[in-house]
Amino acid sequence: MQTREFFVSAPGKVILHGEHSVVHGKVALAVSLNLRTYLRLQSTSSGEVCINLPNIDTFLSWEITALQPLLAGCKEQDDLKELDADLLKRLREFTGISDDSTDTRSMAVLAFLYMYLTVFAESLASITVSVWSELPTGAGLGSSAAYNVCLSAALLSARGTISSPLTPQQESARWSKEEMELINRWAFMGEKIIHGNPSGVDNAVGTWGGFLRYHAGNITPLSWVPILRILLTNTKVPRSTKVLVSGVKDKINKFPSIMNPVLESVSAVSCTCEQSLTEMAAHGPSAEHYDILEELIDINQHHLNVMGVGHSSLDTLCRVTLARGLHSKLTGAGGGGCGITLLRPETDTSVIQSTVEELKASGFDCWETSIGAPGVQQHSSAALSQDILKILNSY
Repeated sequence: MQTREFFVSAPGKVILHGEHSVVHGKVALAVSLNLRTYLRLQSTSSGEVCINLPNIDTFLSWEITALQPLLAGCKEQDDLKELDADLLKRLREFTGISDDSTDTRSMAVLAFLYMYLTVFAESLASITVSVWSELPTGAGLGSSAAYNVCLSAALLSARGTISSPLTPQQESARWSKEEMELINRWAFMGEKIIHGNPSGVDNAVGTWGGFLRYHAGNITPLSWVPILRILLTNTKVPRSTKVLVSGVKDKINKFPSIMNPVLESVSAVSCTCEQSLTEMAAHGPSAEHYDILEELIDINQHHLNVMGVGHSSLDTLCRVTLARGLHSKLTGAGGGGCGITLLRPETDTSVIQSTVEELKASGFDCWETSIGAPGVQQHSSAALSQDILKILNSY
């Protein structure tokens, strides 16, 4: 152990454009959401490993001597391509988490123990890890990826596998490109535990931040992109991503001559948006840039309705915001879930406030935030608010 205590945070994510078309080989744009997950890691002399998850009222601890036998016969994790199925099976038996369990608590505990044991395999250390998030779980906002990115960065730094980049003069710092690639690969292991077959987009956004282009399995961070203000709305309407994805596939198979051009158009929306964002970063944002972004939002939302992944709750979001000159679309799988609303720099505070009030009156949760935020960072305690510190320090 190289440090006694440090703090890490990682952002959530939204899909700006390209929902559903991406699984058919088209271009999607994902972007970091400035609602963050925070982690505190503290080394102790207790002989125990503890995980504290205040969002779900969970505190668990294990004796290191009880965990040590689980490592017997474990494979080296140098390539970080495949999970160690034997270790995962032993962990499920040890914790009593069944193979078909998918609840948030069980998956968070399983991912933590797997990463802890594989990172610290040579010498298990006594640590207490507390994780708290501004992100709602199960809303398609990358909450599990932000959790896994924080775990990966904190555990690798504590083990000394990567550096602890924060200097005494800094409040926040980031790792090198090579170190962040390692953080991302370990976080992807955690995502595999939780989701089975993830795309890798969510953990990449949590690691790198900003905007990422996803096409045919390749993830490319975009450099020099602007931070955009948005309203994020959670309709709180539950939906099954699996069912929605299957429904889009069925519609494509039934009407290929109609749906394939829709997919091509959505891909073109992503590419046009990428071009506009690049111009905004290079030359500064203009009213014309925001006009284009708003039109693209409207076009994509109509396309998503054509695909069959709209919902009356999302129609309400679009209606309420458009009445005030604001433009919205769903983000993620659709069928409810979350939506984003672009806020121009000149949007008046009273307009935002009245919009939020009406959306909340419709039964939705709503946050004013931004997209394009930094990826995973290490922080000093001075960089965090007293409220966050109080939560992370209480267990």
